[in-house]
Amino acid sequence: MAVRVLYPRRPWEGRRVVLGVTGGVAAYKSVQLARDLTRLGARVDVVMTSGAQRFVQPLSFQAVTGREVHGDLFSGSGPALHIRLGMDADAVVVSPATANFLARAAQGLADDLLTTLLLVNRAPVILCPAMNDRMYTHPQTQANLERLSGTLGYTLAGPAVGPLAVGEGEGHGRMLEPPEIIDHLGRALGAHPAWEGRKVLVTAGPTREALDPVRFLGNRSSGKMGYALASAAWMRGGKVTLVSGPSTLPDPTGVETLRVESAEEMAQAVLDRHGQAEVLIFAAAVSDYRPQNPRERKVKRSMAGVVDLRLEPTMDISRATLPGRMPGALALGFALETEDLRENAARKLREKGFHLIAANRALEEGAGFEVDTNKVTILDREGGVEELPVLPKEGVAERLLDRLTKLLPDSV
Repeated sequence: MAVRVLYPRRPWEGRRVVLGVTGGVAAYKSVQLARDLTRLGARVDVVMTSGAQRFVQPLSFQAVTGREVHGDLFSGSGPALHIRLGMDADAVVVSPATANFLARAAQGLADDLLTTLLLVNRAPVILCPAMNDRMYTHPQTQANLERLSGTLGYTLAGPAVGPLAVGEGEGHGRMLEPPEIIDHLGRALGAHPAWEGRKVLVTAGPTREALDPVRFLGNRSSGKMGYALASAAWMRGGKVTLVSGPSTLPDPTGVETLRVESAEEMAQAVLDRHGQAEVLIFAAAVSDYRPQNPRERKVKRSMAGVVDLRLEPTMDISRATLPGRMPGALALGFALETEDLRENAARKLREKGFHLIAANRALEEGAGFEVDTNKVTILDREGGVEELPVLPKEGVAERLLDRLTKLLPDSV
């Protein structure tokens, strides 16, 4: 679930989203979904079925979106409501999508406002199934889902496996949580032809180098910058693999995430995969050194006295990928510096074969580790320099991917 910081931003800001709510107990989650989409800058028009209004009152949605809630197919105000909503939408999300709704939508019925506007709409449709696991696995439901995702090209977001309604236990049929739904919507809104299906490899987070079984050398990297880049690349249509050191962040939606511990483990994971990647993003804060002789047992204070710690260098992962990179692959690196920022970053750009490098100062306020913002200077191979202001890390990710987009062969 990638979305955490909620402020107006791409790809949701300024977009018109129809949120369809049908009659399932999971409808209560959609109030939060409507609120979060509004905070991300979307204009949310909520369409409720009569069944949905048995679970949640329209006033709840109106309060969090600031907009009128619709339910009547035969509204007499202005142009036909189903035509206006269907044509104006940049995307339609149905959350929850009950078994009944899925059956009606699969057959092209137009017996209420929501199913009718779907026949008008040509924008992406994201369906979030929610029902009992036995209903979900029934052949009729599966046939409907196959038609919806195949013939009609709708996106199925979920369902998840987890607790169902009280007394129903756990199973496959639980609606996704709002952050995951928002991410799927973000991919529908943010798709870019230059990134569609492109293989992207991202590293993120710190590494831990063992001193003994309970202690390690590491750094304060949270992984937020790399995770933001992985999520943003997926939303643009990429097929993204994230190799992450220890981080408390959840796996980004849609991204294959590999968790590693040490620099050696990260190097192995990257070297096993980098030859197939068309875009490589090295955002991890990999330890430059590791203990030469890690202890097999915990070093006790009473036993050790002064500890003589000898270090040896770890592999330079980005440099090690140079011989095996796919021809034409693009590479983005990072340089966290305490002095001579541009000089050190320019040297890394040349030596490690990067097309772009994002340099930032470790001691500058609003940049570096353990914060939600970053302030980077972008250097390119032609000697160009672009200084970005302090931005949320999601915003920095978008600006960096914009620069990479211009270098992609199929960029439009």
